[in-house]
Amino acid sequence: MSEKPTPSADPVVDMRGITVEFPGVRALAGVDLRLYPGQVHALMGENGAGKSTLIKALTGVHPPTSGRIRLHGEPVEFTAPVQAQEAGISTVYQEVNLCPNLSVAENILLGREPRRWGAIDPRAMKVRAARLLERIGLSVDPGSVLGSHPIAVQQLVAIARALAVDARVLVLDEPTSSLDADEVAELFRIVRVLRDDGVAILFVSHFLDQVYEIADRMTVLRNGVLVGEYLPQETDRLELVSAMLGRELGTLEEVERRSEERSPGTAPVLTARELGRTGAIAPFDLEIHAGEVVGLAGLLGSGRTETARLLFGADRADSGTLSIDGRRVRPRGPRSMIARGVALCSEDRKAEGVIADLTVRDNLVLALQAARGWMRPVPRRTADALVEEYIERLDIRPADPNAVMGNLSGGNQQKVLLARWLVTRPRLLILDEPTRGIDVGAKAQIQKVVTDLAADGMAVLFVSAELEEVVRVCDRVVVLRDRRKVTELDGDGVTVDEVMAAIAGHEPTAVSP
Repeated sequence: MSEKPTPSADPVVDMRGITVEFPGVRALAGVDLRLYPGQVHALMGENGAGKSTLIKALTGVHPPTSGRIRLHGEPVEFTAPVQAQEAGISTVYQEVNLCPNLSVAENILLGREPRRWGAIDPRAMKVRAARLLERIGLSVDPGSVLGSHPIAVQQLVAIARALAVDARVLVLDEPTSSLDADEVAELFRIVRVLRDDGVAILFVSHFLDQVYEIADRMTVLRNGVLVGEYLPQETDRLELVSAMLGRELGTLEEVERRSEERSPGTAPVLTARELGRTGAIAPFDLEIHAGEVVGLAGLLGSGRTETARLLFGADRADSGTLSIDGRRVRPRGPRSMIARGVALCSEDRKAEGVIADLTVRDNLVLALQAARGWMRPVPRRTADALVEEYIERLDIRPADPNAVMGNLSGGNQQKVLLARWLVTRPRLLILDEPTRGIDVGAKAQIQKVVTDLAADGMAVLFVSAELEEVVRVCDRVVVLRDRRKVTELDGDGVTVDEVMAAIAGHEPTAVSP
């Protein structure tokens, strides 16, 4: 652990020996965390390391079983989030938990609306909201409907709401997972403004580049235990990743791009010709062969998810044709494509994948049950065997089929969703951002599974915003820009620079499918 200079100010938050236990599980064991005014402190660790539990211990969601918390030097015991908020601790979560049907001002001051003669004063509310927006330099009409703004703006409105209680501690839990580079830059501008204003900021992220750009200090957790506190300028990335994973980076299984040439005579599993949907994605051609991983790259809003949904039948095309194994099909919804051996693991894990109140077993066999029809339930013995196989194969933690899905970390939820589709034995697997918001260890495992599936003959469409990941995992890369396919890159020599050039408009020579 690096030797750290002691900041001149006392910590705003001083957590010592924090232990949180649930029935049969110790989520945190004696963890320390100090947050200083005017500093950005990154909280790092794999999914399941205890980051979310530590945040919940600080904010009163899960009061510690043992240990103590001091705020401005005074001991505190929060038993509910509202107590933490009233004490000046605000949290902005990965999924924006605001009301899109209300105005920006109403969202910022919800529950704290200024009143006149006992009634809400709309004019005063807009004025107060405008001041909070001005503080973070966000030019948005307070009277506009929140849902009319992109997710990045909604994220910044959530920060303005957090500041409405005069927060001196701001917790940002994966705030950049759905933002593009320009939006991240804008968020970081606001974070620096708040930091310079003396706010203590706890920043939770899996993006190492962003952590090294914005953080003044870093704390690493692993399996509910404190590994250490580090300074970015004194800690190289290999050291940090090794601390998070608990093993030297050289021992990790590396995912290498496969170099086998496809047989020119191999018939494609899926063929799209001039397939498109007005307002979603312009007509495009695409072929995906058995045993290859085809990447879909582009900025947010380029049409990646729209393309995936069109191929899966979740959205209906209004132009072009789609063929499976050379036979033309007219998808009548996802179920018809599942029956043809096509599976889609959705980008929106929370809204379109996870059923939080069901067990891992129930979540895992859901797609197989849908494919069989509800009149033909999956035999319990078959379900148990499949669940056991994929929990072991994908290293799902905890290895308990009866664990409630909502209690799993994001990375392990993603593994369950991947297993859900693998049990259907698809011929074509469409993965839309399968590694978004998960730690480097789980990410490497999923990438390895993808290449293994292709080696076994499965066709894979791999959608990702991380270009390094696309180049490393995929045999071909289809590049989208402004909801249009602009080029297709093939061969072992594809580089991130080439993909970026295509996205930016400096197009390499396209390869016909």
